[in-house]
Amino acid sequence: MRETRTSLCRLCTAYCPIIVTVEEGRAVAVAGNPEAPLYGGYICPKARALPEQHYGPSRLTRPLRRRADGGHDPIASGQALDEIAARLGAIVDHHGPRSVAVYVGMGSVPFIASYAIAAGWLRALGSPMFFTAGSIDKPGILIALAMHGMWQAGQPPVDTADAWLFVGINPVISKSPGFPGQNPGLYLKRLVDRGAKLIVIDPRRTETAKRAHIHLQPRPGEDPTLLAGLIHVILEEKLFDQAFVTANAQGLEALRAAVAPFTPAYVAARADVPEADLIEAARVFARAGHSGVSCGTGPSFATHSTLTEYLALCLTTLCGRWARAGERLTKPNVLLPGFEARAQPWPAFQGWGFEPRLRVRGLGGCVSGLSAAALADEILLPGEGKVRALVVCGGNPMMAWPDQMKAHAALNDLDLLVTIDTEMTATAELSDYVIAPKLTLETPMTTYMPESVKYYGTTRGFDQPYAAYTPAIVDPPSGHDLIEDWEFFWGLAERLGFPIPVTTYFGNGPQAEHAPVTFTLDPKGPKPTTDQLIAMAHRSSRVPLEQVKQNPNGQIFESDQRVAPRAPGNDDRLELAAAPMIDELAAVLAEDNRAIEADYPFRLLPRRLNNILNSFGRRYAQLARKPYNPAFMNPEDMAALGLAEGDAIRITSPHGEIVGIAEGEAALRPGTVSMAHGFGRNPGEEDPRGSGANTGRLMSAEVDYDPITGIPRMGALPVRIAPFMVQG
Repeated sequence: MRETRTSLCRLCTAYCPIIVTVEEGRAVAVAGNPEAPLYGGYICPKARALPEQHYGPSRLTRPLRRRADGGHDPIASGQALDEIAARLGAIVDHHGPRSVAVYVGMGSVPFIASYAIAAGWLRALGSPMFFTAGSIDKPGILIALAMHGMWQAGQPPVDTADAWLFVGINPVISKSPGFPGQNPGLYLKRLVDRGAKLIVIDPRRTETAKRAHIHLQPRPGEDPTLLAGLIHVILEEKLFDQAFVTANAQGLEALRAAVAPFTPAYVAARADVPEADLIEAARVFARAGHSGVSCGTGPSFATHSTLTEYLALCLTTLCGRWARAGERLTKPNVLLPGFEARAQPWPAFQGWGFEPRLRVRGLGGCVSGLSAAALADEILLPGEGKVRALVVCGGNPMMAWPDQMKAHAALNDLDLLVTIDTEMTATAELSDYVIAPKLTLETPMTTYMPESVKYYGTTRGFDQPYAAYTPAIVDPPSGHDLIEDWEFFWGLAERLGFPIPVTTYFGNGPQAEHAPVTFTLDPKGPKPTTDQLIAMAHRSSRVPLEQVKQNPNGQIFESDQRVAPRAPGNDDRLELAAAPMIDELAAVLAEDNRAIEADYPFRLLPRRLNNILNSFGRRYAQLARKPYNPAFMNPEDMAALGLAEGDAIRITSPHGEIVGIAEGEAALRPGTVSMAHGFGRNPGEEDPRGSGANTGRLMSAEVDYDPITGIPRMGALPVRIAPFMVQG
């Protein structure tokens, strides 16, 4: 029997609606759903590979336990939970609860409450050591929002913009939540077709830059310099919204003084961009009726990532690009609680300095979470507080963490490493236990998660009140022993004898004052179904969950909610001159990179691939067109070094070295090399042509790190390149 069923691809935060062809109970094909609103029937290659993910040879269908020789054997899930719980209990008894940590990666995105339940379980155990991949992705935006403050009503819809500024972001490929992820290519086309002018700052002529009115192709790492230059022009030419700033912001004169040295001539020379284009970009942005800024992973991986996000917020406020009283509220929520939004700020709030404190680099709790870049040190550093057991939920630290050699040493130093993942990743290979979870088509879910990302960046989330629900549409493979992520933590709590308190906050700082969703999972009582968990998580939704379930294609729900005026007597202000940011901008001005450029003349840039998501997809024939991550270079640079297509090259940073495979790309700025992260294998298993190279080996977690978030320099890395000669 062959039929089609609607569902949601949940591999990333875009959550594209899909039509799944099911034959004899198995998914055999996936296509975009043309009946679903917002997306226009779009899906990317990764969604089309869902059948291979579910039924391909690399999928794990039962738990594994590591042998003494490093191999793994199948083990029943119940027995695995028994043994893991016993080992965790012994570790806690001997070393205290802080010796246990949890790391949650992107693989948790598809599943209901994985993040909140994992955090609640760890909290009930008594440990504060909870880490997420967000701390090594874009942690700066949350710190920037804390220092700048937030506008309660958000921004007008993106599709009404007359101009948009993209800083190191390529949403056509990344489907980034820094720009609407619902068919972003179509979004951009419609914007351009209606006359909007796109401004792109990127060392590569990306798929997004090809539609740009102005493309500034700077020296890597100069994003804050360029943004300061744009602000300089806008202030100097009085293009900012003086009335809005007077009523809603403070610190204008301090910001003016801070950007005064960033003249168009200085910025153009330093960043190596045309001065006229820089001035035109500032004028286009400021004179537009509505414009916005999206910053991506590129500038986040470079130094001064929080400053870049902060200056983008200042640019938005200077030009008054926030929703005003009486306008339609763009994101009134559907599956999240309803709220009243006023045309006024939430002022700056404390964003860091929270407990727990880590033992390394002066890092501690902040609104972006504990720094995963410091977790390897917390494992390796002897003494009280040393992490001895780690549960990895949907992550692959061996591919994701900076300084792969240190990560390898740390994971091997643990007394217990447990990984929940769908395949035998590099991290799973080192794990004492590997728990095999169910996959997306086998579990129900709603669009709750992508809706909630609106609280973690001004241009994230759904621009319209859209929501959808999908049931499980296929059964797991026969003979499986699979459990869902939340069932793993339920099983541990049952064996260790405590309930799991689950709390889901919406946003940070003043935003988080909206009533959180809280409930308790008590293993002494009846075990809930996943649908019951969904119901509990959605019990305060603005639109009842049962109403959302009525339309299998999803729905845009009507909302006539308008932005309310400023509350009487309110005089809260957005902050244009947060002292740490003004000081950091002065440090940027004083930088001199000439010495390091003499020894390391190239800059390594991160990039996204349309068919691979982080380390996901490399094992699927449908996606892995090449098994490795090419080292893309400008053909002029290749010629100067005597390199041909496919040559092996040695890429050396001040910290480490990898071997890459050269591939020409004229879209790259000369002097750069661009590689996707998440490739390679564990140390001692290197195969540059078979599995690629792990760019994390070029990074140090202890150099050029952000003092608040701990994210180290992971992009715009200084490197030198030479032909690779086999020794011997």
